[in-house]
Amino acid sequence: MIAGTEDTAHAVEAATVMRLLPTRPRLLALGEPTHGEDVLLEVRNEIFRQLVEQEGYRTIAIESDCVMGLVVDDYVTSGTGILDEVMERGFSHEWGAFAANRELVRWMRAYNDGRPGSEQLRFAGFDGPLEITGAASPRQALTALHGYLTAWVDADLLPCTAETLDRLLGADDRWTNPAAMMDPAESVGQTPDAKQLRLLADDLVALLDAQTPHLIAASAREDWHRARLYGRTATGLLRYHFWMADTSPSRVARLLGVRDSIMAANLLAIAERGPALVNAHNGHLQRHKSTMRMGDLPLEWWSAGAIVSAHLGEGYAFLATALGTIRHQGVDAPPPDTIEGLLYALPEERYIVNARRLATALANVTPAARVSPWFGYSPLDPAHVDSIDGIVFVKDSRRS
Repeated sequence: MIAGTEDTAHAVEAATVMRLLPTRPRLLALGEPTHGEDVLLEVRNEIFRQLVEQEGYRTIAIESDCVMGLVVDDYVTSGTGILDEVMERGFSHEWGAFAANRELVRWMRAYNDGRPGSEQLRFAGFDGPLEITGAASPRQALTALHGYLTAWVDADLLPCTAETLDRLLGADDRWTNPAAMMDPAESVGQTPDAKQLRLLADDLVALLDAQTPHLIAASAREDWHRARLYGRTATGLLRYHFWMADTSPSRVARLLGVRDSIMAANLLAIAERGPALVNAHNGHLQRHKSTMRMGDLPLEWWSAGAIVSAHLGEGYAFLATALGTIRHQGVDAPPPDTIEGLLYALPEERYIVNARRLATALANVTPAARVSPWFGYSPLDPAHVDSIDGIVFVKDSRRS
């Protein structure tokens, strides 16, 4: 045990979180080192519930498709839809199947029941419509943006008709072809039609921006916010597809960077609307560059958290979650000379650690980097502890 380490650990409560921070951040992000562990989602739900009720946070954003997330937002704010269908249609990456996510949505709906709109809790996905195997067609986002502008802007200002968009988009399965992820030649992202769509999407977003005073006055403000989301999504997807067709060595790093830049743009837009809570993988929320290796090729790119932190300063806070064991995945007790090992030696099952005080306590010690035998768990990087606002440590994750 390093002297002082035990003094950094406190109960997992909203009040503890806020004591770690100089001010209430506009975006308070809680990362996780792996996806799909029930205990981490349960801890998230409890912390977020307290932060909503005690600190006035009004949006919960998670690492899920930003357009699909509108289905969840409609449900929690107005009761639109049936919960089973909302969980199926409102989440990407199969997040809707997790019981804790269902409980989060159910609780948000119950919290909002009877409250005026200004006091309601909102839901947002902030990932792009992207999967590891590829990306969605830009059709939904582009046509929704065009439809909004058609309804509220003089027709002669529009750069194209809906029929032109439909013709250039073609069949959606051209865009969603899974072979394009591994073979750039299978991507349509750099075809003449796709390049023309990028120009039109840019013009549509520029028109949306130029008409902001009129649009806010004439349409529902929520519709304007959603049109901006459609614009970010359309341009981001077309950029992602463009780089899927790239054949250079930087192709994969570029795709990873585009995804995180989409996330960052969505988070900054969410922050404009008021204080928000964010949940995603630690790697997307950290303040440092993200890195990985693909074969012999080292890759690095700026994470969404790094981008957002550069914009917001103290308006962004990041709590990283770490786990002691995930024995059902072969991750046993951490070596005692690692950060996780030091924290695992403490008696509590879960607690929040003042990361900067921990870094000070370790000033004359060089902790070893933990190596996970399972690719799905990302241990803490000892070199980055002093850039984390707090560590939520959970001793053991057990399969339910």
